[in-house]
Amino acid sequence: MESLNYHLGLAKAVSFEPNTIYCGDCQDVLQRFPTESVDLIYADPPFFSNRRFEVLWGDGYELRSFEDRWKGGIQNYVAWMSPKLRECHRVLKETGSLYLHLDHHASHYIKIELDKIFGEGKFQNEIVWKRNIGSHSDTKQGATHFGRVHDVILYYSKGDKPTWHEQHEPYSQDYIDGFYKYTEKESGRRYRLGDLTGPGGKAKGNPHYEFLGVTRYWRYSKENMERLYKEGRIVQTRPGGVPAYKRYLDEMQGVPLSDVWDNVKPITKTKEDLGYPTQKPEKLLERIISTSSNPTDVVLDPFCGCGTALAVAQKLGRRWVGIDVSPTACKLMAKRLRSLRAKVGDPIGLPRSVPQLRELQPFEFQNWVFEKLHGRVNPRKTGDFGIDGWVELDVPVQVKQSSDVGRNVVDNFETAIQRAGKDRGVIVAFSFGSGAYEEAARAKNEMKLEIRLKTVEEILNES
Repeated sequence: MESLNYHLGLAKAVSFEPNTIYCGDCQDVLQRFPTESVDLIYADPPFFSNRRFEVLWGDGYELRSFEDRWKGGIQNYVAWMSPKLRECHRVLKETGSLYLHLDHHASHYIKIELDKIFGEGKFQNEIVWKRNIGSHSDTKQGATHFGRVHDVILYYSKGDKPTWHEQHEPYSQDYIDGFYKYTEKESGRRYRLGDLTGPGGKAKGNPHYEFLGVTRYWRYSKENMERLYKEGRIVQTRPGGVPAYKRYLDEMQGVPLSDVWDNVKPITKTKEDLGYPTQKPEKLLERIISTSSNPTDVVLDPFCGCGTALAVAQKLGRRWVGIDVSPTACKLMAKRLRSLRAKVGDPIGLPRSVPQLRELQPFEFQNWVFEKLHGRVNPRKTGDFGIDGWVELDVPVQVKQSSDVGRNVVDNFETAIQRAGKDRGVIVAFSFGSGAYEEAARAKNEMKLEIRLKTVEEILNES
């Protein structure tokens, strides 16, 4: 396999260009990034959950299957994650933060690893995201565990003074009814009464004087108290009563965000849904990016998937960098960001040679073929009768990620073509044996079936 350095065109550590997508393993790609060059990292790696997904993306023509299955158990998963997390730590600025999204299978194991990497005192929060807003959970009849309805997001800071902008949630109706009991007749604004006396009294240096017939140590100077009274911000509910300050509900920011996020809905069956099985809602990323970055800061997602973190960063006026090992994912991200009017070039590191294409996962290789041929993938994984997709006017195509494809492959494809009611088809492979060409010639002469044998090299030369 050609080296990643050549693949990426990066011979040494260089200043990367923000708003760029890199195709490759994030550990290898990050090794080429300068130290302390990123302001915020949101990482949503494959979960240690032993699940398999096969899913149609976007327009229905891109089939992606992937596994987050780890042979050898949790220690293999930790060993796989550790060097990637060390690179994330290295590229973070001193004011930067890492948010690592995990599920219950691995969060406690990875937290121990992060404690080693970031050091003492850098763990800030274990955020609980209740991903199922309703009552749905994974409990079934006979289960011996409570319903699992949340993910964990581990928040670490690189230094002691990370970028931080406190976020707030609206008050609950119960809180409003219990505390903002008064309504101003003139404006209809709700308010509560706040204490005006000076905490600590004389010992704290608060001024002492008479106001509205009441002598106390006050929070403000007499001049400021008179001004607030004229503005209607101070009320005395009864003669001789201690004056109080009006705190209007519409002037309050709300409740500071806690580490339990139970009001961010999943994206299922919403306009955001791209068909990606582990896609996260934009609101989740809005909270993280708004809290721990400034406008024009660089946000990195080393496991981009469908690019939600990048899309939200773009909308919030941040710069971004995305990395994903999947060429299909990288192309989807670029398309998504261009729809937001982001200036995005082609992902760096896409496979462009025969050796690189040989190393692709089968579904990635198949996607590459149909993209180059301007065709579409067959969504059926069973009962497809050897037809992987179609080009032109529904011409069947079979894709073989192998060399020296022989007579038997062509012979079987003849049957598939006839069953589909077609008189021509295409087989794509790295190379074909003489028997394959002989069988294709026989099918044309005797059966009037036109089967074209197309090599990967031919496709590369045409593109």
